[in-house]
Amino acid sequence: MTKSRIGLIGTGPWAERTQAPALAAHPGTVLSGVWGRRPEAAAAIASAHDVTAYDDVDALIEASDAVAFALPPDVQAPLAARAAAAGRHLLLDKPVATTVAGAREVVAAAEASGVASVVFCTLRFAADTAPWIAEQTTEDGWLTGRAHWLGSLFGHGSASPHAASPWRREKGGLWDVGPHVLSVLLPVLGDVTELTALRGPADTVHLAFRHASGASSTATVGLSAPPEATGASIDLYGARGRVTMPAWSDAVGSFRAAVDALLESARTGDPHACDVRLGLRITEILAQAEQRLGEARPEGDGG
Repeated sequence: MTKSRIGLIGTGPWAERTQAPALAAHPGTVLSGVWGRRPEAAAAIASAHDVTAYDDVDALIEASDAVAFALPPDVQAPLAARAAAAGRHLLLDKPVATTVAGAREVVAAAEASGVASVVFCTLRFAADTAPWIAEQTTEDGWLTGRAHWLGSLFGHGSASPHAASPWRREKGGLWDVGPHVLSVLLPVLGDVTELTALRGPADTVHLAFRHASGASSTATVGLSAPPEATGASIDLYGARGRVTMPAWSDAVGSFRAAVDALLESARTGDPHACDVRLGLRITEILAQAEQRLGEARPEGDGG
């Protein structure tokens, strides 16, 4: 069986610790090379896996059948559109972009070329949560859902390598962990038809959604909680009572499952449920929430 060549674009902690190891060890893929905006970091990751570090992103795209991205969303989007236009399948990070226009550009390029795409929303691929989500989508009678995702990325004493991420500093938990929450609520409860948003302390945001199914849901997301207050959970309430999403782990294994999904979609031509179109819809919803937050800012508050 011919292995698919997948190039890695990006050199941050996620690329180094999760994506590169998963791609290099996957039995159906060959890591075709690495490109990043920091050549020394690309060289280090490439050396660790005995592959080429490219100094030209288009050369890496040309040498690949598919491209995996580990970039800030608004750097990712135009490069993903470029790769799709070149006929390369896309394994995207979430969010696809932080502007609707940017996400639409990727969708248009993917649809025009007919390439497969997968957006790596971890919960949709983790071994413990993916089957649970699939099971809940087959059930009817959901009344409401409640999501809670507080991290301490920006909390006092944080040593996370992701804390230095400028886009996370700017966009906060709404855009960083909000996609994870929506990747579960949308397939189970249906598309969002109405939403409200309220600011909490620091970057904390409270969201309320009405869904196409008639159900409602709420979500609290943020990255600035004290370590003692962190945690993530999603509960669904309906005819079956209260159903709680299981805990999850193994980022490398989850990413390997996303690679499996991309390879299958590329082989069959069947779109994956967590593809760039869902990525666009998530971006649209988060952009609308951000707009609501701006509208709700007290007069004279320039913060």
